[in-house]
Amino acid sequence: MDAAAVGATGAAGAAGMRERIVNAAYDLFARRGVRDVGINELISRSGVAKATFYRHFASKDELVLAFLEQRDRVWTVNAIVGEARRRADTPEQQLLAIFDVFSDWFRRTDFEACSFINVLLEMGATHPLGRASIDYLAKIRGHVKQLADEAGLERTEDFSRSWHILMKGSIISAAEGDLEAAMRARQLAGWLIEHHRA
Repeated sequence: MDAAAVGATGAAGAAGMRERIVNAAYDLFARRGVRDVGINELISRSGVAKATFYRHFASKDELVLAFLEQRDRVWTVNAIVGEARRRADTPEQQLLAIFDVFSDWFRRTDFEACSFINVLLEMGATHPLGRASIDYLAKIRGHVKQLADEAGLERTEDFSRSWHILMKGSIISAAEGDLEAAMRARQLAGWLIEHHRA
């Protein structure tokens, strides 16, 4: 095996180890938050040596940032926005379908609420992890704004902020035990669309 092949194999192995650590952290952070999960548990759950862990992540905060990035990709982009786009044909219907996706999510036994909200509330808005969570929440509003723009709605920046309040509020209500929270929010969302129609 030549040096290039050895290097590529090593890089693939390192990437695999990093992914293994992030995947182990994903479930722990999503379910229990940041402070409740210790480094030793993360190392044990990922099945890597302590030196390997620290080679990929100098601190737990670095790992939380990687978790938030993965959460954005897996939850926001694929599970919520991607699924809403798949479920409906028009941008208006796709906006409303967000709450249909939420309704299914709220009824799952593994419903864990929104990690961005959880980390923000746990760490505070001035902490680097809180600021990162705020940035990811802004990205969610960006997805909503894009759908609103595609739907030809007016004042889409204001619309996306109001819509996001409905999203976040329904998640908190579901965490309180209201399994109908998504459908309640969907009804309000229909009125909001009407208010912003051109």
